[in-house]
Amino acid sequence: MEQVISKDYGLPPKETLILEEYREQHIVFEKLLRIVKRILRESIQENKIYINAIEGRVKAEDSLAGKLERKSGKYNSLSDLTDILGVRVITFYSDEVDKVAALVSRLFEIDWGNSIDKRKMHEIHSFGYNSLHYICRLPKEKYFDPEFPQMNEIRFEVQMRTALQHVWSVLDHDTGYKSGFEVPKEYLRNLNRLAGMLELVDEQFCLIRSGINDYRRQVQSLVSSGSFDEVELNGDSFGNYLELRPFDSLNKRIASINQAEIHETSLSRFLAVFVSFGFTTLGDIDRMIKGNMEDAYQLAAFQLAGTDLDIINSSLGVIALCSVYVLKQGGDVLELTRFLENLNGESASNKHRAEGIFRVAQNLSFMKK
Repeated sequence: MEQVISKDYGLPPKETLILEEYREQHIVFEKLLRIVKRILRESIQENKIYINAIEGRVKAEDSLAGKLERKSGKYNSLSDLTDILGVRVITFYSDEVDKVAALVSRLFEIDWGNSIDKRKMHEIHSFGYNSLHYICRLPKEKYFDPEFPQMNEIRFEVQMRTALQHVWSVLDHDTGYKSGFEVPKEYLRNLNRLAGMLELVDEQFCLIRSGINDYRRQVQSLVSSGSFDEVELNGDSFGNYLELRPFDSLNKRIASINQAEIHETSLSRFLAVFVSFGFTTLGDIDRMIKGNMEDAYQLAAFQLAGTDLDIINSSLGVIALCSVYVLKQGGDVLELTRFLENLNGESASNKHRAEGIFRVAQNLSFMKK
């Protein structure tokens, strides 16, 4: 077997012993890294927190040797270092940093005395470094391996930051920027300006998402209460409206003609149709349904007469409603064809179907008024 020769870094005796301890425990750190990442990943998924990434690493030997050299005499043993094992959770939004932090505090034992919230430091160039840093231990109730009991004593670091903070820190590090003395003033000023801009973007993304969520909750409340005239017609509001199943009663009446079953299909594509009608609120749709329900039923009844269909599509009632609405607005085959094209896209069959609807509609009382 080939003998592995440890590199000699020329460290003082105490630091050399720490480095030897690191080499002996390296396999334990690697195992702990896998366990910590798995626990975090499973818990984040379970709590439905959508994040960008979970990263982790065991400090490289060269990096540790350099730190021991720079801070000679500070550490007495490997356990004094809290960053040998580091995990980083990267979120999309700044408020999710706090959600992940709350989760981490429930999963692990936190060394609050050595944990740092760098977001409160507010240094002018510190945007990319405004992470939340928790120093943690793995509780035995979360994981215990009798072969490696020291895993529950090792302290490790969990960093939590947003994706923009992470990108900034990586780019900032790539410039070799360490302090104001290493970068000419004009470049330092631009770096600081960019840091401020990104911090503002981070805040605005969070505010915009909160605003959108508040809007959606408001729409849900208004739709549930039946205040349709107060709700603008858009994808979100129409989706909430469809959850009330406003076309069910008409479809059930139509299905009863042949004692047919109703095959459910998505009705979201009718949004484009209602927009083409000039509808701007859910109230416009609701009035169309109430004002044309009986005539739409009669149209569908004439269409199904003489057939033995035992399954109908849930879109049949809406198509009948829209067809009646177009005809009552003075539309003819051309307008019916346009309606079907808005619904299904361009096709030669649209005109043929429009002609059939128009022909059947001639038998209905509303066309004779």
